[in-house]
Amino acid sequence: MADEEESTYEELQDEFEAKARGFGKGKYGRIMKMARTPSKDEYTKTVYITAIGIILIGAVGFAIWWLMTVLPGYF
Repeated sequence: MADEEESTYEELQDEFEAKARGFGKGKYGRIMKMARTPSKDEYTKTVYITAIGIILIGAVGFAIWWLMTVLPGYF
């Protein structure tokens, strides 16, 4: 019983290691080699642009909600 479980775990480990060895060699290998950590300036710009987008989407949603609650009172 213990031998069966151990062999199953060994098979899973071997399968995982085989996939990990080929990680940088497949169709995404070139992308992974080109990838790098963004600089502080790039990261800051990304955060600002994302925040502006979230605020704009929230403002549009608020405007739609406000129009839906205020305008029906005029009709």
